[in-house]
Amino acid sequence: MMAETTTPAPEAPAAAPAPAKAPRSKKARRSVPSGQLHIQATFNNTIISFTDKKGNVLTQSSAGATGFRGSKKGTAYAAQVAAEKAAENAKSQYGVNAVDVFVKGVGLGRDAAIRALGGFDITIDSIKEVTGVPHGGVRPRKARRG
Repeated sequence: MMAETTTPAPEAPAAAPAPAKAPRSKKARRSVPSGQLHIQATFNNTIISFTDKKGNVLTQSSAGATGFRGSKKGTAYAAQVAAEKAAENAKSQYGVNAVDVFVKGVGLGRDAAIRALGGFDITIDSIKEVTGVPHGGVRPRKARRG
């Protein structure tokens, strides 16, 4: 009878733990003392965007994002609340002190959004109307036969 000698199987090398990722440093908030405020006021909603001078969005809000639904989104009060929320974020996170305002659209929130900035100590340097103007209109229907 042959004695069976068993040799222990070579153990697989233990999986090396993945190198620990370096903890991400918090992104430094850049200071933007002056920027732009874009207001898009339609009949159904109002969108407020704070941008830097190049047009890169810093913070934005809309009537829908502040909790208004349906036809209430198109009201002047909803635009005021949206502007206050966006202004608060822009002021606290980026230190915005002065803005050039660009207004687009024909909705009720145009003036209300601009007036809402008064309570946040943000200086309005200029107000510019950038609503698109149709020149030529839409293509007419085909001519009637007969």
